[in-house]
Amino acid sequence: MRAVVLVGGEGTRLRPLTLTAPKQMLPIVEQAMVERVLGHLASHGIDEAVLSLGYRPDAFSDAYPDGVIAGVRSTYAVEPTPLDTAGAIRFAATFGGIDDTFVVLNGDVLTDFDISALVSFHRERGAEGTIGLTPVDDPSSFGVVPTDADGKVTAFIEKPPRDEAPTNLINAGIYILEPSVLDRIVPDVRVSIERETFPAMVADGTLYARGSDAYWLDTGTPDAYLRAHRDLLNGRRPGPPAPDAVEHPELGRGVWTIGDVDASTGSVERSLLGRGASVAATAKVSDSVIGAGAQVEDGATVVDSVLLPGARVAARASVEGSIVGPGATVGQRCKVSGISVIGAGAVIASGTSLDGERYPSGS
Repeated sequence: MRAVVLVGGEGTRLRPLTLTAPKQMLPIVEQAMVERVLGHLASHGIDEAVLSLGYRPDAFSDAYPDGVIAGVRSTYAVEPTPLDTAGAIRFAATFGGIDDTFVVLNGDVLTDFDISALVSFHRERGAEGTIGLTPVDDPSSFGVVPTDADGKVTAFIEKPPRDEAPTNLINAGIYILEPSVLDRIVPDVRVSIERETFPAMVADGTLYARGSDAYWLDTGTPDAYLRAHRDLLNGRRPGPPAPDAVEHPELGRGVWTIGDVDASTGSVERSLLGRGASVAATAKVSDSVIGAGAQVEDGATVVDSVLLPGARVAARASVEGSIVGPGATVGQRCKVSGISVIGAGAVIASGTSLDGERYPSGS
């Protein structure tokens, strides 16, 4: 079985990180998001995928010139203009020559959803399309999908007011589709699968859905991006938090490393140190990812944060609940907090305080 993976968005909610890299190329605990997404597909027997690209497509072809991502043979379909969700699916599936049942997955969703079970459900129902559903506390920002007892979708309600939502099961961005769905989508124009294609299928009685309590996270916001790291560090998702990660209890409780360990590492707890990362003997790090080659210098503190590769937190600075972009520098005695996001290569002047701010990328 083949898949279409939607990775064409600009990732505006994660700016300034996405000004220099597509969202799906950002690392989640030292592994590119797209690798985690396609690795999950591979675990369910999917060995070919078409990536629907739009924003900065060269980032993918440059990183994976042989077209193999996490063991999945990948074709790059670059939209000439933004085509929205249904348009992107049709364009990519047609480009890849897909002519049988296929999977669609949003490329910014990290999940343990049982795709094999969803495919079986789809086939048992004789569905034209099947949506994977996940429960959320507040469905008002999502597409809500009520079903009957057999799983047939009875309505498709996009972003209803919280007190009017008929269910808390929302569209998880995971679909099993028959090729006939492509014929419903007008080519080469913007078409929304949530607002146009799915409602038409509901009217025809051909759309089904199945819920799951499996792990699911839309990583599109800074808070969710941090949570994706936290969930891997604290074991909410089982297994090592990253490929090649090795646990080092002698360095501190819940400490993982990739590659060699600096013997002078300071106080570290529930964190991962990437290859070549360093933590000064007087520094403190907890519940954080210190990316490859990143530095935490004397007296600095990093808590519940992500330092992307090559970032530097200078002496006596503190970073809490924030993201520091690749190659960025947080100057001495700086205080960064409140889910601040610092862009690639930025330099924060000594003594600066940032609280919930977006700091642009450096030149």
